[in-house]
Amino acid sequence: MATVERATWSNKLAFVLAGAASAVGLGSMWRFPYLAAKYGGGTFLFLYLVFVFTIGIALLLLETAFGRKTGQSCIGAFKSFGKKYAPVGVFASCVPFIIVPYYCVIGGWTVKYMTAYLSAGPATLADGGGYFNSFISSGWESALFMLVFMVATYAIVALGVNNGIEKANLVMMPALIVVSLALGIYALKLPGALDGLAFYLIPDLSKFSPELIIAALGQTFFTLSLAMGIMFTYGSYLEKKEKLTSSVVQIAGTTFAVSLLAGLMVVPATFAALGSGDAVAQNAGPSLMFVILPQVFNNMGAAGGIIGFVFFILVIFAALTSSVSLTEACVSIIHDGTGCTRKRAIVISVIFITVVGFVVNLGYSNLAFIQPLGEGTSILDFMDFLSNSVMMPLAALMTCIFVGWIIGPKVIADEVKESAAFKLEKVWTVTIKYIAPVCIVLILVAYVAQTFGLITL
Repeated sequence: MATVERATWSNKLAFVLAGAASAVGLGSMWRFPYLAAKYGGGTFLFLYLVFVFTIGIALLLLETAFGRKTGQSCIGAFKSFGKKYAPVGVFASCVPFIIVPYYCVIGGWTVKYMTAYLSAGPATLADGGGYFNSFISSGWESALFMLVFMVATYAIVALGVNNGIEKANLVMMPALIVVSLALGIYALKLPGALDGLAFYLIPDLSKFSPELIIAALGQTFFTLSLAMGIMFTYGSYLEKKEKLTSSVVQIAGTTFAVSLLAGLMVVPATFAALGSGDAVAQNAGPSLMFVILPQVFNNMGAAGGIIGFVFFILVIFAALTSSVSLTEACVSIIHDGTGCTRKRAIVISVIFITVVGFVVNLGYSNLAFIQPLGEGTSILDFMDFLSNSVMMPLAALMTCIFVGWIIGPKVIADEVKESAAFKLEKVWTVTIKYIAPVCIVLILVAYVAQTFGLITL
């Protein structure tokens, strides 16, 4: 197999922005506010903060250092320690290929709503879900907006690591933070918003429960781009001179800050518009984003249309930064695994993602009869469950076992020490060998149980 030339980040900032961009996605926008509202505001925030800067950083460091040491994406990274370990890399590499098609479908929904705030107006969108259901079941219209989102993703990836991903993140990440902050400040000026701020930030210890712990663990895991193949790939583009420890801390910090801002936008605004945070605490995912929030914006009066438009621009940025990272992981996996040119790897990735995306999109129209997880579920629901609730925890667990018990943590720790002292090496080792695997098993069991209605998170 021919040697594959490897791209490198221009500098540490480029890597940090790319890592943060991959982590900041729809989970930060439509699930974090829900969890904070449901689990006692500041109580959830504090626990999430603790998990992000302990277990989250430990796993981020593991994947990034693993990728940099081997100079490979998932398959090649594990294979470099022996061909018998390649199946672990193959399993982990399947994750981005499953996620990015349905992620692009949802990305298309956000593009539609951004344009709808200009063409249809906030009142039309705030009809309790009728507009949303009509759109996603339209087939052709939904597919068209999915393609718009896909084209933007493909264009950035096609421009390459330096000219595409770096430059896009240099624009989108600061814009995302600034717009989030601006919308949050605006929301706080609305009548009744300060009550929402108190609800969001002040801990309610009565909400502390095992479910809260698992929810905070899960949110940490799913919002840091762990077990998606992304940080292996992005780490492989990082030069030896760049400090890994400070880089992952900055990525984690940025992710937490944006999640915090998302809640600051949504919860006080909902309080101001609807009189309480119950709507947020009872709705996550598409129902919060495309049903509840349009009602909130509509209740803001004349400014609601502008606020809704700007908000969905923000969501597009968040979705696009993640879809770019996922697509780049797919390209890198094919590029490294086959030794083909990057151009050919992009073509293969584009064809696969687009075809599967169309199938997922049809799951709400022509293929709506396919309900893999029971009545009322869709192909998208199944792919989300398979990737997020099953494969990602299993991939992370196998990675921890591989590093902690097969090759030994010292192999990865030595890579970290290539660029800086690793003062918390012993703590990190204990986390990877013992603490993280237990937490990952809890996440796996809990989220599978949730899917089948055994518990509620």
